[in-house]
Amino acid sequence: MVLRDLSKSADLHVHTTFSDGVFTPGEVVDRALAMGLGAVAITDHDCVEGVAPALEAASGRDITVVPGVEISAAARDQEIHILGYFIDCEDTDLRASLDKMKENRVERVKSILELLRKEGLDLDEKKVFRDVVDGTIGRMHLARMMVEAGFVANHYEAFDKFLGNGKPCCLKHVRLDFTRAIEMIKSAGGVPVIAHPGTMGSDDLFEDYVKAGLSGIEVFHVKHKSRETKKYLELALKYGLIVTGGSDCHGMAGGRILMGKATVGIETVDILREEAVKIRRRRSNETQ
Repeated sequence: MVLRDLSKSADLHVHTTFSDGVFTPGEVVDRALAMGLGAVAITDHDCVEGVAPALEAASGRDITVVPGVEISAAARDQEIHILGYFIDCEDTDLRASLDKMKENRVERVKSILELLRKEGLDLDEKKVFRDVVDGTIGRMHLARMMVEAGFVANHYEAFDKFLGNGKPCCLKHVRLDFTRAIEMIKSAGGVPVIAHPGTMGSDDLFEDYVKAGLSGIEVFHVKHKSRETKKYLELALKYGLIVTGGSDCHGMAGGRILMGKATVGIETVDILREEAVKIRRRRSNETQ
């Protein structure tokens, strides 16, 4: 058996406890190093607070942390996610927009709690919010609390019966139009990349994404089958998009950590960094 050299690999889609991951930013870095990964991107949902502690944890160690975010957006009536790489996490517009999205998420979860109570599942609101201080909250937090309370056996059952799309306790959260999400990332000097397109149901709007300024596509993802990977490689070639990939790790899956299960070559980090420099240079020229 030939083992992959993960030191030449990058997992560009990882969540922390600042959104719905189970590992702190420091634990993400420690585990990535233990696995031998060369780079990892912190891409929490609508939140950048996990980036700074991850960068601090990686300081002086043999791993690159890519500052990122995963923004919830809407394309017509379809939910999509846009990853942003090498963003300026202190950008005023970015932080203001993410703070508003954070507030919307809180209100959405409170409304879902009411729906769960109507189903006979009374969760303690204080406990639900106890671990969410600076980050964002979502359905996965509720699913874990439902498991803890003994209402369901696991988070899969929570989504299948109550929280998944179309289920009785699912509410859509307020989402940005995809054009605004892409602009927000580029305004913060970042590289916008569409996340796990194979999970979104339709590829009809790809040309619109590109026209709006999309720079890349997450071709390699744990939920992409081989035929989907092939299709998105072809789309990347057609539109001249950067090919990225990541595990979308939120913690453990099947008793094993998901991180590193979908990666790209370490050279992708340099490609994204160079693209971020070009985006910032173009925007600087436009404002002069």
